[in-house]
Amino acid sequence: MATANKLNGTLRAFIERQQMFFVATAAQGGRVNMSPKGLDTLKIMGDNRIVWLNLTGSGNETATHLLDTPRMTLMFCAFDGDPLIVRAYGTARVMHPRDEGWDDFTGYFGEMAGSRQVFDLTIDLVQTSCGTGVPEMPFVRSRGETELLPFYADMGADGVTAYWGKKNALSIDGKETGILGN
Repeated sequence: MATANKLNGTLRAFIERQQMFFVATAAQGGRVNMSPKGLDTLKIMGDNRIVWLNLTGSGNETATHLLDTPRMTLMFCAFDGDPLIVRAYGTARVMHPRDEGWDDFTGYFGEMAGSRQVFDLTIDLVQTSCGTGVPEMPFVRSRGETELLPFYADMGADGVTAYWGKKNALSIDGKETGILGN
């Protein structure tokens, strides 16, 4: 295991090749949340900064947790090639479609139906480990392109906002997520 206070070129290249990543957050009380993310929704902005686009889903725990405690960990695992795990630890802020600068950030990702938030992570620690316990698996396809994005595109903007009100306004612990400007 090795640690550093920033990404280097090798780690940046590794992260950019990954088909998915995991995000972990926790508020002071309640449950720890870890979610898998995919599609082309992550951009490395510098050695100490990563931004990622969060698409609408069945929950909204990450946004809730950051309202309480801005800690975030992103984890990347090699599922093919040489084994490696990279974790980027830091503090994050959330940006919603109503916030100034939203269009600037989402411009990095292109138009994606169901875009809900952009998370901006400032990295203070990077940790690598061997990853030999992670199974080797081939990438087959992205379900996001064939299932997730069309689902929210068919809903339309008003339908997505209504969905947020029903499914994304409260966390599983009953806390506000901020999605509707609360």
